Amino acid sequence: MKRLLGIVLLTLAGALAAQAAHDPRLQSALELAQAGRTDSARALVRQLLTTLPPQDPVYAEALFVQGGMLAPDANTAATSLQRVVVEYGTSAWADDALLRLAQLFEAQNDPASAVQSVERLRGDYPDSPLLFRADFVAARAAFDLRDEARGCGFLHDAEAGAGDDVEFKNQVSFYSARCGAPTTTRADSAVGRRGRFAVQVLAGKSAPQIDEMLTRLKAMGYSAHVVRDSTGYLKIRVGPYASRDAAQRILAQLKARVGGQPFVVEEP
Repeated sequence: MKRLLGIVLLTLAGALAAQAAHDPRLQSALELAQAGRTDSARALVRQLLTTLPPQDPVYAEALFVQGGMLAPDANTAATSLQRVVVEYGTSAWADDALLRLAQLFEAQNDPASAVQSVERLRGDYPDSPLLFRADFVAARAAFDLRDEARGCGFLHDAEAGAGDDVEFKNQVSFYSARCGAPTTTRADSAVGRRGRFAVQVLAGKSAPQIDEMLTRLKAMGYSAHVVRDSTGYLKIRVGPYASRDAAQRILAQLKARVGGQPFVVEEP
């Protein structure tokens, strides 16, 4: 796994060097890393994070470089990238950080988290030019979760957004064979997923309590919604998912990250 992480970060480093960091100090770190002097590159970025005030726009960029390229392990990479998303959500690096997180989770064999990262990218940054690449990551992750309908929907959107990128379209075509008939968009496949499974996290009549949990779940990258029953109870649910197994995997995550007694429900 450590070797795999190294390969992933090396790939991300190449992409990052191609797009170029804006700050010359970070560009120097990139050049050091590309020359094989990773320890020196890490030290330069650490020093920058120590001396810069958190309000400085370069701070978010430095966190992104640290997490997307220089981290020695997956946990360190995820921590830096998540800080960009949570603390610097309006920066130019937030959507890229979500894409890198999705790629990182995929490399760690955590497809559910990869899909969640892409869903958050789509929800928070609908105009991001990275969406079609993120959709491709989400499609592979959905296939790993055996959610074929969802995967084909992501795949369709990835192909639609690829423009004239022939190489990327060829990669998408390789996976399209498993979709059989022409793929549907995510909006279409979402209709097909109605009546599937969700994870109920909380039920109550206190609007502030419901709003607090809903905000918390969305900040963590989950696709959460509220259902009101006939007695007036508000129920927060995460999903939907195309299979009970997929919902069970999210249930295990929610128990660890949110606590309480979440459970899987089948929505009408």
